[in-house]
Amino acid sequence: MSDPHELKVLNPATEQVVATVPAAGEADVDAAVVRATRAQTAWAALPPADRARQLRRFADTVDAHVEELALLEVREAGHTLGNARWEAGNARDLLLYAAGGAERLLGRQIPAPGGWDITFHEPLGVVGVIAPWNFPMPIAAWGSFPALAAGNAVVLKPAETTPLTALRLAELALEAGLPEHLFQVLPGHGHIAGRALVDHPGVAKIVFTGSTRTGREVMERCARQIKPVTLELGGKSPNIVFADADVEAALDPFSFLDNSGQDCCARTRILVQETVYEQAREFLAGALAAVVVGDPADEKTQMGPLISRAQVERVGSYVPEDAPALRGGVPDGPGFWFPPTVLTGERPDSAAAREEIFGPVAVLLPFTDEQDAVRLADDTPYGLSGSVWTRDLGRALRVSQAVRVGNLSVNSHSSVRYWTPFGGFKQSGLGRELGPDALTAFTETKNVFISTEGPAQ
Repeated sequence: MSDPHELKVLNPATEQVVATVPAAGEADVDAAVVRATRAQTAWAALPPADRARQLRRFADTVDAHVEELALLEVREAGHTLGNARWEAGNARDLLLYAAGGAERLLGRQIPAPGGWDITFHEPLGVVGVIAPWNFPMPIAAWGSFPALAAGNAVVLKPAETTPLTALRLAELALEAGLPEHLFQVLPGHGHIAGRALVDHPGVAKIVFTGSTRTGREVMERCARQIKPVTLELGGKSPNIVFADADVEAALDPFSFLDNSGQDCCARTRILVQETVYEQAREFLAGALAAVVVGDPADEKTQMGPLISRAQVERVGSYVPEDAPALRGGVPDGPGFWFPPTVLTGERPDSAAAREEIFGPVAVLLPFTDEQDAVRLADDTPYGLSGSVWTRDLGRALRVSQAVRVGNLSVNSHSSVRYWTPFGGFKQSGLGRELGPDALTAFTETKNVFISTEGPAQ
């Protein structure tokens, strides 16, 4: 049983303890929210240009520590070094983008009989952010930095297994000159610190990224206080490949192997038009065999370990040893390894085809025509992301409109850009993060009517 008072952080590639950090309890959460409330009042009173200037200094400080942050991410999450560098850079870039938003959080002037009507975007207060272990650094930033830019304070609870980059970001915020207690990080267990943060009456909003099951509990608990939530939950993203596409480009194995498949946007439902199914199968067999799986700190490594032994067992439960599949290799010795895998004998309604596995496992399924492709793509409770591959522009638009997901790419596997909104349909969540409207999600709209009619004569 885990110690409720501390968290042991393991390196997933070696299974060795790399750090032990104190775990916050209910009293710690309460004290943090009280401190954050005081800090937020002063922060919100600053002119937007001053808040923006301080956030830019924070971005410069993060930029000076990108390599350090990346190495921390490699140690605690098992991410490849290249991915971890991108993640640290994404946090830096989002800070700069959000800082610009602080100066552009504009209201409206609305024509109204008898006077003028104007609106203001006012900060919520204290925002609670609960971040996952699969992308600890960028996803913590997506919830925290726009909230800060909008004039809020943030209390961030990172995942139990990956608190180190979040703790370092909080230290860098203080080094950059952000007010004390404005951005606090509380490592802790979800059922203790996470639940206390969700339930705290001083927290005005919760941003949660994680499983649909836990997201449902977070939403239920917030509903008791009519507390707004943003939920970024699971995914089972389709990769729809028509026969006229560049099939090899469409079947890039890292569309589902990036971050060892621990990605809600991973294209794990590979839907291929039946006339090119055998071509796809042969290409994937060679591509998986060529994937370099190993030490994530090695520049040559393309795929690292899973986060934990429990995750290895969970992923393995979807892949029986005798299942028809294409497989790559993994290193011998310690580490939470699972081979790159494409299941080729699954029914479209099987658990592996419809449920989120969250590992380096995809299913390869044939479809007949456009209508069949859309039907298969939507045959899952999730609706987060996906890709459509075709040279026919009309078909690309028709399919993009028909498939019920929040983020689609045509002839691309890209899902996340800090310039554009991100979020899902169905059981993939509620609300949107990132993009030009990110700051408004952390504000209330206040409406003020000013009468221009003189006093009655």
